[in-house]
Amino acid sequence: MRSVTYSMGVSLDGYIVGPDGRFDWTEPDEEVFRFVTDEFRGVGVHLLGRRLYETMLYWETADQDPSLDDTMLEWAALWNPLPKVVFSSTLSTVQGSARLASGDLAEEIGRLRAEPGEGDIAIGGATLAAEAAAAGLIDEYRARVYPVLVGGGIPFFPRGERRVDLELVETRTFGSGVVYLRHRVVRRAVA
Repeated sequence: MRSVTYSMGVSLDGYIVGPDGRFDWTEPDEEVFRFVTDEFRGVGVHLLGRRLYETMLYWETADQDPSLDDTMLEWAALWNPLPKVVFSSTLSTVQGSARLASGDLAEEIGRLRAEPGEGDIAIGGATLAAEAAAAGLIDEYRARVYPVLVGGGIPFFPRGERRVDLELVETRTFGSGVVYLRHRVVRRAVA
Protein backbone atom coordinates (compact mmCIF):
# COMPACT_ATOMS: atom_id res chain seq x y z
CA MET A 1 0.00 0.00 0.00
CA ARG A 2 1.25 3.50 -0.85
CA SER A 3 2.46 5.60 2.08
CA VAL A 4 1.12 9.07 2.83
CA THR A 5 3.97 11.47 3.61
CA TYR A 6 4.11 15.03 4.88
CA SER A 7 7.40 16.77 4.11
CA MET A 8 8.12 20.48 4.57
CA GLY A 9 10.58 22.99 5.93
CA VAL A 10 9.88 24.00 9.53
CA SER A 11 11.38 26.48 11.97
CA LEU A 12 12.99 25.17 15.14
CA ASP A 13 9.94 26.42 17.05
CA GLY A 14 7.60 24.41 14.81
CA TYR A 15 6.20 26.74 12.13
CA ILE A 16 6.15 26.47 8.33
CA VAL A 17 5.17 30.14 7.91
CA GLY A 18 6.01 32.94 10.32
CA PRO A 19 3.50 35.35 11.90
CA ASP A 20 4.19 37.83 9.07
CA GLY A 21 3.16 35.23 6.45
CA ARG A 22 6.73 34.84 5.20
CA PHE A 23 8.64 31.62 4.72
CA ASP A 24 11.72 32.94 2.91
CA TRP A 25 13.88 31.40 5.65
CA THR A 26 13.04 27.96 4.15
CA GLU A 27 14.71 28.75 0.84
CA PRO A 28 17.06 25.78 0.49
CA ASP A 29 20.72 26.06 -0.35
CA GLU A 30 22.07 23.83 -3.13
CA GLU A 31 22.72 20.86 -0.81
CA VAL A 32 19.23 20.90 0.71
CA PHE A 33 17.60 21.55 -2.67
CA ARG A 34 19.37 18.49 -4.15
CA PHE A 35 18.19 16.39 -1.19
CA VAL A 36 14.57 17.57 -1.57
CA THR A 37 14.72 16.85 -5.30
CA ASP A 38 16.03 13.33 -4.66
CA GLU A 39 13.35 12.74 -2.01
CA PHE A 40 10.71 13.96 -4.45
CA ARG A 41 11.62 11.22 -6.94
CA GLY A 42 9.75 8.82 -4.63
CA VAL A 43 6.45 10.73 -4.93
CA GLY A 44 3.72 9.28 -7.13
CA VAL A 45 1.03 11.92 -6.54
CA HIS A 46 0.96 15.21 -4.64
CA LEU A 47 -2.04 16.52 -2.69
CA LEU A 48 -2.21 20.31 -2.26
CA GLY A 49 -4.45 22.94 -0.82
CA ARG A 50 -5.28 26.05 -2.84
CA ARG A 51 -2.58 28.29 -1.36
CA LEU A 52 0.27 25.85 -2.00
CA TYR A 53 -1.11 25.06 -5.45
CA GLU A 54 -1.09 28.75 -6.34
CA THR A 55 2.45 29.15 -4.96
CA MET A 56 3.66 26.19 -7.02
CA LEU A 57 2.07 27.45 -10.28
CA TYR A 58 5.38 29.17 -10.98
CA TRP A 59 6.89 25.79 -11.83
CA GLU A 60 4.37 25.17 -14.63
CA THR A 61 6.37 27.53 -16.86
CA ALA A 62 9.65 27.78 -14.97
CA ASP A 63 11.47 25.69 -17.57
CA GLN A 64 11.12 28.66 -19.92
CA ASP A 65 13.10 30.93 -17.55
CA PRO A 66 16.63 31.25 -19.02
CA SER A 67 18.08 32.18 -15.62
CA LEU A 68 17.29 28.79 -14.04
CA ASP A 69 20.23 26.52 -13.36
CA ASP A 70 20.29 22.79 -14.04
CA THR A 71 19.07 21.82 -10.54
CA MET A 72 16.01 24.07 -10.88
CA LEU A 73 15.29 22.72 -14.35
CA GLU A 74 15.56 19.19 -12.97
CA TRP A 75 13.00 20.06 -10.25
CA ALA A 76 10.63 21.52 -12.87
CA ALA A 77 11.01 18.36 -14.97
CA LEU A 78 9.95 16.27 -11.96
CA TRP A 79 7.17 18.57 -10.76
CA ASN A 80 5.33 19.34 -14.00
CA PRO A 81 4.27 15.83 -15.08
CA LEU A 82 3.57 14.66 -11.52
CA PRO A 83 -0.15 14.02 -10.91
CA LYS A 84 -1.53 16.55 -8.43
CA VAL A 85 -4.85 16.68 -6.59
CA VAL A 86 -5.94 20.15 -5.46
CA PHE A 87 -8.37 20.63 -2.58
CA SER A 88 -10.20 23.93 -2.94
CA SER A 89 -13.69 25.27 -2.45
CA THR A 90 -12.90 28.43 -4.46
CA LEU A 91 -11.08 27.20 -7.58
CA SER A 92 -13.14 25.93 -10.50
CA THR A 93 -10.20 24.95 -12.74
CA VAL A 94 -6.55 23.96 -12.32
CA GLN A 95 -3.65 23.73 -14.74
CA GLY A 96 -1.15 21.19 -15.98
CA SER A 97 -1.22 17.72 -14.50
CA ALA A 98 -3.45 18.81 -11.63
CA ARG A 99 -7.08 17.96 -11.03
CA LEU A 100 -9.55 19.22 -8.47
CA ALA A 101 -10.40 16.74 -5.73
CA SER A 102 -13.71 15.03 -6.30
CA GLY A 103 -14.18 13.88 -2.70
CA ASP A 104 -13.00 14.73 0.75
CA LEU A 105 -9.41 14.07 1.80
CA ALA A 106 -10.02 10.64 3.32
CA GLU A 107 -11.95 9.50 0.22
CA GLU A 108 -9.21 10.75 -2.12
CA ILE A 109 -6.45 9.08 -0.13
CA GLY A 110 -8.45 5.84 0.04
CA ARG A 111 -8.99 5.95 -3.73
CA LEU A 112 -5.31 6.69 -4.42
CA ARG A 113 -4.16 3.89 -2.11
CA ALA A 114 -6.47 1.45 -3.89
CA GLU A 115 -5.26 2.41 -7.38
CA PRO A 116 -2.24 0.69 -8.86
CA GLY A 117 0.72 3.00 -8.87
CA GLU A 118 4.19 3.65 -7.62
CA GLY A 119 5.43 6.27 -5.24
CA ASP A 120 4.23 7.97 -2.11
CA ILE A 121 1.13 10.07 -1.73
CA ALA A 122 2.66 13.37 -0.63
CA ILE A 123 0.70 16.02 1.23
CA GLY A 124 1.73 19.65 0.92
CA GLY A 125 0.51 22.41 3.15
CA ALA A 126 -0.18 22.56 6.87
CA THR A 127 -3.97 22.86 6.66
CA LEU A 128 -4.35 19.77 4.49
CA ALA A 129 -1.75 17.89 6.54
CA ALA A 130 -3.58 18.77 9.78
CA GLU A 131 -6.78 17.30 8.36
CA ALA A 132 -4.95 14.14 7.27
CA ALA A 133 -3.22 13.86 10.66
CA ALA A 134 -6.50 14.26 12.56
CA ALA A 135 -7.92 11.37 10.53
CA GLY A 136 -4.83 9.21 11.16
CA LEU A 137 -3.92 9.13 7.45
CA ILE A 138 -0.25 10.23 7.58
CA ASP A 139 2.31 7.42 7.58
CA GLU A 140 5.50 9.51 7.69
CA TYR A 141 6.49 12.99 8.85
CA ARG A 142 9.56 14.42 7.12
CA ALA A 143 10.71 17.71 8.61
CA ARG A 144 13.59 19.83 7.39
CA VAL A 145 14.22 21.85 10.55
CA TYR A 146 15.75 25.28 9.85
CA PRO A 147 17.88 27.00 12.49
CA VAL A 148 15.50 29.91 13.05
CA LEU A 149 12.85 30.83 15.59
CA VAL A 150 9.93 32.71 14.03
CA GLY A 151 7.77 33.08 17.12
CA GLY A 152 4.42 32.00 15.69
CA GLY A 153 2.53 31.50 12.47
CA ILE A 154 1.23 28.34 10.84
CA PRO A 155 2.37 25.24 12.75
CA PHE A 156 3.92 22.22 11.04
CA PHE A 157 2.16 19.84 13.41
CA PRO A 158 -1.57 19.99 14.02
CA ARG A 159 -2.65 21.16 17.45
CA GLY A 160 -4.86 18.19 18.23
CA GLU A 161 -5.67 16.21 21.31
CA ARG A 162 -4.52 12.97 19.73
CA ARG A 163 -1.27 11.22 20.66
CA VAL A 164 0.78 9.80 17.77
CA ASP A 165 3.76 7.55 18.47
CA LEU A 166 6.63 7.90 16.02
CA GLU A 167 9.68 5.86 15.11
CA LEU A 168 12.81 7.70 13.95
CA VAL A 169 13.75 6.32 10.52
CA GLU A 170 16.39 8.74 9.25
CA THR A 171 18.29 11.89 10.17
CA ARG A 172 20.69 14.09 8.28
CA THR A 173 22.45 17.33 9.10
CA PHE A 174 23.32 19.71 6.28
CA GLY A 175 26.21 22.18 6.14
CA SER A 176 23.73 25.06 6.47
CA GLY A 177 22.56 23.78 9.86
CA VAL A 178 19.29 22.38 8.52
CA VAL A 179 18.45 19.05 10.14
CA TYR A 180 16.28 16.47 8.36
CA LEU A 181 14.12 14.25 10.57
CA ARG A 182 12.09 11.41 9.10
CA HIS A 183 9.64 9.66 11.41
CA ARG A 184 7.26 6.80 10.67
CA VAL A 185 3.94 6.60 12.48
CA VAL A 186 3.79 3.57 14.76
CA ARG A 187 0.49 1.78 14.23
CA ARG A 188 -0.56 -0.34 17.16
CA ALA A 189 -2.66 -3.43 16.52
CA VAL A 190 -6.09 -3.07 18.07
CA ALA A 191 -6.98 -6.09 20.20
